[in-house]
Amino acid sequence: MKSIQEHISSLSHSISAVEEELQKLNVPFLSSYKATQSRARVQSSLSDPQLLSGALTDVAKHLGNLSFRVWEKMKDQVHFSPVLLDPNTAYSWLSLSDDLISVRHGDKVQQLPDNPERCTQYATVLGSEGFSSGKHSWEVEVGDHPHWIIGLTKESVDRKGEIPGASPKYGIWCLAHSSGRYTNGDGETVRVEKNPQRIRVQLDYDRGEVCFYDPEHMTPICTHRDTFTEKLFPWFSIGEAGDAKTADIKICE
Repeated sequence: MKSIQEHISSLSHSISAVEEELQKLNVPFLSSYKATQSRARVQSSLSDPQLLSGALTDVAKHLGNLSFRVWEKMKDQVHFSPVLLDPNTAYSWLSLSDDLISVRHGDKVQQLPDNPERCTQYATVLGSEGFSSGKHSWEVEVGDHPHWIIGLTKESVDRKGEIPGASPKYGIWCLAHSSGRYTNGDGETVRVEKNPQRIRVQLDYDRGEVCFYDPEHMTPICTHRDTFTEKLFPWFSIGEAGDAKTADIKICE
């Protein structure tokens, strides 16, 4: 401890000696000290330089996969539309949830009024709001349900008679699934890498496009291109669930 104190004392003497020499040899520096200090204070009061907007690189946009980059450009231009089911259009064997966002194929027929809007030939139900312009999208949770068809239909679609097929020819633009097979509504098989748990439906009315995606990675499934001349409504058809864990299909909020 004594040696440490002696060392500290020695350093103090050395510092004092240096200060004395500075006073003798650097009078100009010492005389301008206040001016130097003032300039330093002014400089320290200046704000830090700001980064220019966009100076940092968004790595995901530059290095992400193609579908991600395309979706990044599209998502701000597409209106995510809340869709509710219209109970006045529901087939009598279909059961809708109280909040009108899910539907299942029931085990008994319901006594419902045969109003003009109601679908009476097939197990279908329409959305409550139609679209006649713009871009709109929504997602449907399908899980492992074995039989479903989702998409859009024209307002004047035949709701009472037989329709040869759920295809654009008859005013229905859809994606269909039956026991592991996906088709585009024209009977053409659509290949998917894995069974999607959700389906994103995307409408660009003005460009005449209805697109279907697996929203997990925004993987395209199929696209319909046509010329739309009347209001389009979300369209859902569902069969019996059988032993599947998913008994109903649900519009995601």
